[in-house]
Amino acid sequence: MKKLLMAVIATSLISVMAWAQDVVQTTGTVLKMGHPDEYIVKKGDTLWDISGTFLDKPWLWPEIWEINPQIENPHWIYPGDLIRLVYREGNPRLTLERTTKLTPGTESADRQAIDGTTRLSPQIRAESIEDAISTIPLEEIDPFLSRSRVVNPGDLESAAYILQGSQQHLIVGEGDTVYARGNFTDKLGGYGIYRKAEAFVDPKTRELLGVHAQGIGDVSAVKYEKDIATLSVTRSYEEIRPGDRLLPTENLVLNAFFEPSAPDVDIDGLIMAVEKGVSQIGKLDVVFLNRGERDGIQDGNVLAIYKTGEVVADRVKGGKVALPDERAGLLMVFRTFEKMSFALVLETDRPLAVGDKIRNP
Repeated sequence: MKKLLMAVIATSLISVMAWAQDVVQTTGTVLKMGHPDEYIVKKGDTLWDISGTFLDKPWLWPEIWEINPQIENPHWIYPGDLIRLVYREGNPRLTLERTTKLTPGTESADRQAIDGTTRLSPQIRAESIEDAISTIPLEEIDPFLSRSRVVNPGDLESAAYILQGSQQHLIVGEGDTVYARGNFTDKLGGYGIYRKAEAFVDPKTRELLGVHAQGIGDVSAVKYEKDIATLSVTRSYEEIRPGDRLLPTENLVLNAFFEPSAPDVDIDGLIMAVEKGVSQIGKLDVVFLNRGERDGIQDGNVLAIYKTGEVVADRVKGGKVALPDERAGLLMVFRTFEKMSFALVLETDRPLAVGDKIRNP
């Protein structure tokens, strides 16, 4: 009987140890060493920052994030929100508690101002999406969300174009009247003005992936007479010139609040160009990738950057040999098109360059 009891105890201990090991393995592969148990979101934070505070691999955020059904718009995170680490059946989860805003000058607000960590009872509060934190620094990607498009070459060539401004002005800006010529059958209420920039060509296959249409401004229609439109410039980012093209305003909401994630498919691509055509690429630079929606790329996908291994001389056997590729950083895709995508470099420990490889993290 004693031997049987000892066997049962031993078996139980083994089971407990195995369970504990599973928990350690689960949390160890997800949670970052020295992670906090809770975090109060601050103005200026990004979802990538917060994810990196808790997770060793920030792109695993969807696997650990737990939706709070009691909160309106639980995917949005605001300054002042409390993110707490909890465990469900031994598995780590991050939950969100929404706190109310405090009115400056009140005793509670003054207490909060001293250490910035006053905890409040969870309450629902009204916030707009503009107040929510973005996934990555919005100021770095905003021009590429709101003012850049990748189009087929024919879309620009066949589009209506600017003739000149009123009173024979060749260069016009916000508030000016401008004339355009083209096919205005649809007689839309407004258009975006675009200028042809670089053509994106796949470095390996030489396939034309699209043309970069750079946003110059916006116009609203005043009147149409046959193939001539009189337009009013409602916004201009640069001087509008004859030959700039008109494209219909994009009927979509460009999302800056996606979740960091790993791609669902294997990705093997290249950085084929960089913003402003600089020779060296660093942290927070926008780069253009030769992989897009057709390849399984989605907004929020995190990819590892690899530098091609150096070719060196073999001084023993002779000849040359290629060294292995070296991992050099991380980037996140923030806007996808059919054949290519835009991404922001988030981490790098060395200068990057056009031609560096991208793969699953």
